[in-house]
Amino acid sequence: MSQFLQAAAYGLVQGGLLALVAVGFSLVWGVMNVINLSHGALAVAGAYIAWQLNLRFGLDPFVAVPVVAVALFAFGYAIQRSLINLVINAPIFLTLLLTFGLSLVLLNVLQLLFTADDRTIDTTYASQSFALGAVNIPYGRLAACLLAVVVTFALAAVMTRTRLGHAIAATGMDRGAARLMGIRARHVYAVTFGISAALAGVAGTMIATVGSFNPTTTPGQLTLDAFVISVLGGLGNMYGALVGGLVLGVAESVGGLFLTGTWVNAIAMAVLIVTLLIRPSGLIGKAQYGGRVEV
Repeated sequence: MSQFLQAAAYGLVQGGLLALVAVGFSLVWGVMNVINLSHGALAVAGAYIAWQLNLRFGLDPFVAVPVVAVALFAFGYAIQRSLINLVINAPIFLTLLLTFGLSLVLLNVLQLLFTADDRTIDTTYASQSFALGAVNIPYGRLAACLLAVVVTFALAAVMTRTRLGHAIAATGMDRGAARLMGIRARHVYAVTFGISAALAGVAGTMIATVGSFNPTTTPGQLTLDAFVISVLGGLGNMYGALVGGLVLGVAESVGGLFLTGTWVNAIAMAVLIVTLLIRPSGLIGKAQYGGRVEV
């Protein structure tokens, strides 16, 4: 029983970290109808920025989060305005190829700059934990999970209570009507992609804090997790990404008690398939931008 509780607790805090990876991916997919295959590469880029800030200036990763977020937002905004916006009306396969190519370029640049060795940000609290009964909870992963919850609720508040959020929602639902209301769709799309990149950078910083990363294997796994969680929770739904991440984290952690090796990796797809059979719209229900009208 104690093993099950330990696995469930670890799965919850790990699920929060996965949700932080997925929330930006879900936002871009829901608003722009773009499956961003470079999302994992952006997260790893954020991890490298935080690692460099820690290595050169001694910045704690949680202190470095705003710097990483601003840097990735600027990069994401520029990439969307100059590159992705050129094919925003193209078939989805073209955007898949473009974002996949962007991912390859980013990862090869990172590998040339930093090699393919595993990196991590050394902190005193990452390996420490506290006991809650028979369960040990790591400080680092708990902090990352709490940050994911705060970011999710903050993003939801921005989407529902600000002019920018209303503009993003309107553009995602009906781009033509939004333009008639004076909304600059190109700018809104670029801001949306920038927010997604910033969130990816924050997630990458947390991954570098609680574990290791590299430019070869980490990005693909992060993109896959983000895809599964986005569909699992409900496309374009901020809270859906959080719930989907928690569910996936617990499922993989508990499943690891009974399965070994690569079989654990199949749990994500199994959970996704079962969920879609029962609730095709995801755990949270209808996606926020499910009624989008394309013009």
